Amino acid sequence: MAEVGVIRVVDIHKSFRDGKDQVLKGVSIDFPPQKLTYILGPSGTGKSVMIKHILGLLQPDSGQVIVNGKDMSTLKGKELASHRQIFGMLFQNSALFDDMTIFDNVAFPLREHTTLSEAEIKNKVESTLKTLGIQGGFDKFPNELSGGMKKRVALARAIIREPSILLYDEPTTGLDPVTRITVDDLIATLKKELQLTSIVISHDIPSALSLADQIIFLYQGKVAFKGTAAEFKKSDHPVVQQFLEAEQRTIAALTPEKALQ
Repeated sequence: MAEVGVIRVVDIHKSFRDGKDQVLKGVSIDFPPQKLTYILGPSGTGKSVMIKHILGLLQPDSGQVIVNGKDMSTLKGKELASHRQIFGMLFQNSALFDDMTIFDNVAFPLREHTTLSEAEIKNKVESTLKTLGIQGGFDKFPNELSGGMKKRVALARAIIREPSILLYDEPTTGLDPVTRITVDDLIATLKKELQLTSIVISHDIPSALSLADQIIFLYQGKVAFKGTAAEFKKSDHPVVQQFLEAEQRTIAALTPEKALQ
């Protein structure tokens, strides 16, 4: 039997505008525990909508989203807020507080949601930052940081409360190639060090092929592909093939000769 995930999405349907805009059309996915799943697909095909269901920010028109044994659509108020604490989230733009230092950004969830002393918070923040390769400069502000460093700080904040599930929203979109590699390395590090159940929404095929334990490809509100990276490369689905071919053309266009022009 297939391994049942910590997260189970069971035949969910979701429409907007009084049913005129069907976004999810019977999506079912098991997310294996302590594994990294990439969700790929064209823009507007339902990737972000599905993540919002997993977080309990949206409720399905039908179907279930079960996280750690609880149906997210049945949770309300304090029970929902409490259950959401199992999630860590890395937003596309990092979403750091501009008026807070690195240290205070990472300490923020601990100060808001725990009773730890300042000494305990200091130890935990510094330890987490060091895990992500930040050894000092904790008094710097976000506008003093590179794109890669902002991602490190945002990831530190996402994992500071030791979530069991980590969600990434387009973590490499808009980044230069060097920073993209840095972010991929961070994702790989957290996968190895923390062994979280992780979900990445992305258009980044090379990252998915090198990092993912499971790839999901959504198309027109349905699961068009589900499997390993090796299986993804061999998929005969026409839209999957279009994505792979487009990526190959992009790589071919970036030959050393052309990159220097």
